[in-house]
Amino acid sequence: MTGAQKKPEGWDEAAAGPGAIVLADSIFDGQRLRPHTALLIADGKVAGIGVPMAQDRPLWRVPGLVSPGFVDLQVNGGGGVLFNNQPTPDGLLAIARAHRSTGTAALLPTLITDAPEIMERAARAIPEVMGQEGIVGLHLEGPHLSLDRRGTHETRFIRPLDGHTLAIVADLRARDVPLMLTLAPEAVAPGQIAHLVGQGVIVALGHSDASFEQVQAALAEGAQTFTHLFNAMSQMQVRAPGMVGAAIRSDAYASMICDGIHVAPEMLAIALRARPRDDRMIIVTDAMPTVAGPPQYDLYGRTIRLQEGRLVNEDGALAGAHVTMLQSVKYAVDVLDQTAEQVLRMAATHPAELMGLNDLSLLEGRSTKDVLLISTDWERAEFLG
Repeated sequence: MTGAQKKPEGWDEAAAGPGAIVLADSIFDGQRLRPHTALLIADGKVAGIGVPMAQDRPLWRVPGLVSPGFVDLQVNGGGGVLFNNQPTPDGLLAIARAHRSTGTAALLPTLITDAPEIMERAARAIPEVMGQEGIVGLHLEGPHLSLDRRGTHETRFIRPLDGHTLAIVADLRARDVPLMLTLAPEAVAPGQIAHLVGQGVIVALGHSDASFEQVQAALAEGAQTFTHLFNAMSQMQVRAPGMVGAAIRSDAYASMICDGIHVAPEMLAIALRARPRDDRMIIVTDAMPTVAGPPQYDLYGRTIRLQEGRLVNEDGALAGAHVTMLQSVKYAVDVLDQTAEQVLRMAATHPAELMGLNDLSLLEGRSTKDVLLISTDWERAEFLG
């Protein structure tokens, strides 16, 4: 997975005294890339960007790129733990630590379709760990999905949006827990998306066989984003644009999995070029327990195995992704021909903005524990703190 990027010699001293200057090959400040820019580090935080040199402060020159840590809005598991199988504070922290070791500073643990009691346990666990190891909210992916586009989600748990979920959502929002809910437009009644949005829920559209017109209606009610563009959604046809066409044409956000497996790179490149706004694409991992963990896990009582980079069930169908945010970023730069600035926006700025957590995308004022030093070849990353 992610290799360790060597920190400057004597780095621990950088947070002490009057501060220290770090001069990097380039710095991404959350909005733009600045070449050969200096940072002031003081009291364990980024105290200034583009600061002048000062003889009374230590100077460290670091090869590579300095950036805010990645923000991943779809993390099903990591470190050998699947959130559905261990919906507890300990399980959540194990997942978050696994992804932090690969450069993710903030994440939404993601619960996929499951029994009502599993959703209840997950909802109880999240408030206990908010703010720890980068956990900044919850993503419920299902169970209010299309049976025809369910993917690996278990059929027996899929159902229309109901009072049980609405009560859990209301409780989480009353506790100020940032919440994303992925649903299919055909699984909700008119007005329910508007009700969720009114509570501050980020409504994501996905796992859906909805028509273009149904998607437009969901967007009109306030749905803000799409979950893993192209995957598990109605495709774009000559006279039926489907959810894919509606997503690409819209001003809403859309996430994508950049592992070279879930979507052909040519399709992602088309979507990136065709969007009407260039600040609406988001990189997610859809990661499973094999990230920083063993090469297999159990899902709904069945074994999912890692085979040649793919996570597949016994039928050979994909079941989540085995990829880190750093690997995804490298893929977007190397294969999708995106600039470092564009990709870092998709990996940090845009997801933070979607969730209303803008501080997560900013470099200035951030703890060095959330600031990444990334190697020039995008192979290694290490938090400064």
